[in-house]
Amino acid sequence: MSGFVEIEVLEKDDTNLRLLVKGVDVAFMNALRRIILSEVPTMAIDEVVIIENSSVLHDEVLAHRLGLIPLKTDLDAYNLPEECPCKSEFGCNLCRVSLTLDVEANEEGRAVYSGDLISDNPDIVPVSPNILIVKLAPDQKIRLEAYARLGRGKDHAKWQPVSVCAYKYLPKITIDEKSCDGCGKCVEICPKNVLSKLGKRIEVRRLLDCMLCEDCMEACPKEPPAIKVEWDKNSFIFTMESNGNLPIERIINEALKILDKKCEEFLKEFEAGLKNVEEEIKSH
Repeated sequence: MSGFVEIEVLEKDDTNLRLLVKGVDVAFMNALRRIILSEVPTMAIDEVVIIENSSVLHDEVLAHRLGLIPLKTDLDAYNLPEECPCKSEFGCNLCRVSLTLDVEANEEGRAVYSGDLISDNPDIVPVSPNILIVKLAPDQKIRLEAYARLGRGKDHAKWQPVSVCAYKYLPKITIDEKSCDGCGKCVEICPKNVLSKLGKRIEVRRLLDCMLCEDCMEACPKEPPAIKVEWDKNSFIFTMESNGNLPIERIINEALKILDKKCEEFLKEFEAGLKNVEEEIKSH
């Protein structure tokens, strides 16, 4: 990993981010990916008290569906349960949010959506009000109280802030113009339309979409192939899709903070261990 890191934003909207990262190695990218998936905290329903449930769903299934509804998260207003000053298994208003659901179907029945959940904090609500929970037949009803808290993806997938988090090497495609006769077989077989044929020339049109499958090299009739697919070991395309719990930038920032903290803790433990070894050597 070099001392200089270059980052270019390729795509970005409210829930999607695609970056070109140069000057790092695969260990750094994998550490960042794993921290995003397992360490960045988000809010999710963790406990459900069923008061009445006459729907077709068993209480356990209903509670499971509620837990998987992504909730908007305010990391600055709430504490992780294990870090909250209340030290209570029931939680408090600094580490827990209460949501209620009280719906009853009329003679025609009705669908129950995430928007029917009423939160005691208007900032902690389902990301989308249109997530289907259950369909009620006529006269069926549901009454319950749900309690949401911060958690991490390493404990349960419902606390993961992203639905997609992946990276791949930056492709490098080289075409030997002296050897290539422009037959176009590599263009035809490419599943991502990375290549294009212009007359008797083959050109790289969409480099970042390359999957590094090397099908183009196998399709080339030349020996050795006139096209060569490689990758840069210190450059990556990083792709992330948020569930909507947190802003996409906040997820990255929190992950980098956690990674920095882990590195500091490792260095302290390493220095302490090294000091102990030196003292043992001196004692002998």
